Amino acid sequence: QVQKYAMSDKDKGLPASDDGVQDLTAVVQTLLSQMQDKFQTMSDQIVGRIDEMGSRIDELEKNLGDLLNQSGVDD
Repeated sequence: QVQKYAMSDKDKGLPASDDGVQDLTAVVQTLLSQMQDKFQTMSDQIVGRIDEMGSRIDELEKNLGDLLNQSGVDD
């Protein structure tokens, strides 16, 4: 969405009207909301992967312990 800006010497770079400010605010809020959703999704994925890795490590430790017990080596 393209915003129109006032180009008078006094207001250079500022939105041309209150509607423009409201439109820009809405766009920024939408973008921030989308970014928050993406970060939350990424965070959930990372936590899930860390949990999975922890489970794999636990299983590996158990398997190593079983192998050591079978071979007669003490901890």
